[in-house]
Amino acid sequence: MRVLEGSDAQACVETLASRGVADAPALTRNVARIVGDVRKNGDKALLKYARKFDGLAKDQPVLVSEEELNAAWRTVSSDFKQALRAAARNIRQFAKWQKPKSWMRTMQPGLRVGQKVEPIASVGCYVPGGRFPLPSSLLMTVIPAQIAGVPRIQVASPRPAAETLAAAKMLGVTNFYRIGGAQAVAAFAYGTESVPGVHKIVGPGNSYVTAAKRMVAFDCSIDFLAGPTEIVYVAHHGDARFIASDLVAQAEHDPETLAIFITKSRRLAENVAREAMKMAANNPIAMQSLKTRGVALVADGSDEAMRWANAVGGEHITVSREDAPSIISAGSIFVGDYSPQSLGDYASGPNHTLPTGNVAKYRGGLSVLDYLKIMTVQEVSKAALKKIGPTVTLLAEAEGLKAHAESVRVRLAK
Repeated sequence: MRVLEGSDAQACVETLASRGVADAPALTRNVARIVGDVRKNGDKALLKYARKFDGLAKDQPVLVSEEELNAAWRTVSSDFKQALRAAARNIRQFAKWQKPKSWMRTMQPGLRVGQKVEPIASVGCYVPGGRFPLPSSLLMTVIPAQIAGVPRIQVASPRPAAETLAAAKMLGVTNFYRIGGAQAVAAFAYGTESVPGVHKIVGPGNSYVTAAKRMVAFDCSIDFLAGPTEIVYVAHHGDARFIASDLVAQAEHDPETLAIFITKSRRLAENVAREAMKMAANNPIAMQSLKTRGVALVADGSDEAMRWANAVGGEHITVSREDAPSIISAGSIFVGDYSPQSLGDYASGPNHTLPTGNVAKYRGGLSVLDYLKIMTVQEVSKAALKKIGPTVTLLAEAEGLKAHAESVRVRLAK
């Protein structure tokens, strides 16, 4: 893990601020072939890729049966079941607090306006099943959809572990497909004989999943594009082991994890870098990540540190309580020494499906809002139309839209 300061640190921040979600041309071409094949040939193509990439047996259906879900629930330990329930309870409560409500209000006598909140009709939740099984991602994508009231919720996960299937069983998910990668995204986007199409695809995935989501985004809504995990940690004093432990925890997700520590203390930067490398000694993935993508940046002062943090727009960021109000670009904010980022990955309540690649400069993480449509409503009386009508006709005529103005006049003339 490198320690940079001065012009080197500034140059690093500028590079990070201009990053996006990677788009490899060769990978994109491969994904385009898969997506196009599934779109055109349905199950025939889907099964071909699922057997090739997802370990689907020749006579194995893509839909996980209710018996398998029940068996998985019986297989996992009681402690794991208890942990699932505790995490789900917090995620569910947070989503309930997030959910907006329908309302109508009087703008002026006779003019009522408002919003109508309705769920989207169907959603496809992608749950990674590669290097690590991620039942937590199932909780994070399915529960907000349930709170939103989405009528049809589908899950795709390649080689699903018993823990992931158990989580699905606990939540009452019945449409669970053992497929992954670009082929799963294509099946959700366009539908096949075995997998109904959905209106939106959500959830994290590998580079193939991300490229496929980019490709289908104009045919099927998606949450956002996400790359490897990112962590930003800002502190000027404190226990170097606390800071290092968060850097290593996120770094073990992926060798491409971006791990950044920002401080005004050169001494703390060196201590954190040293502790992080020590903690990662027996964790090959974290070690590779810290060696290639880990950096401690030494700022001239607190103000510069916060400017850097917002410029980077990390997926996760930890700051002090005093600095928290200054954060304007991040996926999720963790405040203080005793808020390890792993809490947000599992059980504190806020969603762990978060933007990377500086997508945080224009949106936050997955939320119950991603599963809802907010429609505006207007109801006007004749008396109110008489009052507001001249404003409409003047503006419409100024824009040269005479029929717009006439649609008001014809009502007032009656």
